[in-house]
Formats: sequence, structure tokens, C-alpha cells
Amino acid sequence: MVITLFRHGLTEENKRKAYLGWKDSPLCPESMRIAISNRYELYFSSDLQRCITTAKLLFPEDEVTILPELREMNFGIWDGKTYDDLIDEEVYQKWLSDPFFTSPPGGETFQHFTKRVDIGWELISQQMLGGNHKSCSVVTHGGVIRYLLSKFAPIQRDFWSWQTPHNQGYELIFARKALRRGERCISLQEVPLTVKEDG
Repeated sequence: MVITLFRHGLTEENKRKAYLGWKDSPLCPESMRIAISNRYELYFSSDLQRCITTAKLLFPEDEVTILPELREMNFGIWDGKTYDDLIDEEVYQKWLSDPFFTSPPGGETFQHFTKRVDIGWELISQQMLGGNHKSCSVVTHGGVIRYLLSKFAPIQRDFWSWQTPHNQGYELIFARKALRRGERCISLQEVPLTVKEDG
């Protein structure tokens, strides 16, 4: 059983290295040309527009199930701000040194974020297992993908060790029993996106 995780296309806020959580930002023009030849039985996306737009670009003919549980972490009042904007704030410095136990003002704790993503993963797993489907695509966010890889990749690595580029997905291959039990996948491989030629 294959679950492929894609990060949304590069946005204008990503370009300027701003924190981008529940606020949204349009995709950059170059991201509007991404494509993939792979096809899946089920399609899921975060409910934020940058993910929905990416899903429509990659899978224009397919029906996508929207899951708010797949949103990025809520960065509260830091959403849309950069490292340089926040560097002098004491709470921000504390969060940088201990992001798993400090939360952005008005945002989510890491525990709340992961619990929410776990609910989204369970919904995906149930649809896969209940419908006897063999493959699905998930368009979501960098933090969500990092967390899912830290939890389900065949080799155990921590949250920050995973890279989540905008031009590549990760394909997780599960034994059916392992997916049902919430165990790690048996294989992980990168899935590159292509860029459509002009014309």
C-alpha cells in the first residue's frame, strides 16, 4: 500500500523565508508549472489554498478529499514574519531552543499539532483500508511531512533531520498490517516533480 506525501508548491512567503502556518500565500509563477505522471486511487489535501492549488495542478482530473487536519502548524502572531523580524523577541528565542515544549503566542503547541495530524493520518488510513485501496496522494505542508516521516519512515530519524523540498514527494510503502497497526513503512523513496514545458 502506497501513500505519497507532496509538499505544496513554493509560495511568495516561502521565497522570503517567512513562517507560513494557517495564513496563506499564493504560489510563485514557477510553481504553477509543476507536474507529475504518477496516478493514485485516492487524493487528499490540506484545506489551505496553497495545497488545494498544488493538488489541482498535479491532479487536474481527479477528485481531492480536503482534510483540515493536514494543515501546517499554527504559528499564531508569528505567521508571515521572518527570523529577522522575530530575533529580538524573548519567547521566540525560547521557542528556537525548545520548539517541542514552547508554543508561538496565539499558535499551537507541538503536541497539539501532532495530535491533529495523527487524526488526519487515521482518516487517510481508514479510507485506504476500508476501501481496499492500494495507493493515495497527500498534498500537505513541510512540518506535516517532517512529522509523518519521523513517525513512519523505515529508518528512525528525528523531526528536524528530514528535508521537505517543494519539488519532490516521498513515497511510503506499507504492508497492510503495518498500516492498520500504525507501524513504520517497509520502504521509502523520493518522487520528483517535473516542470511543464512552455507551450
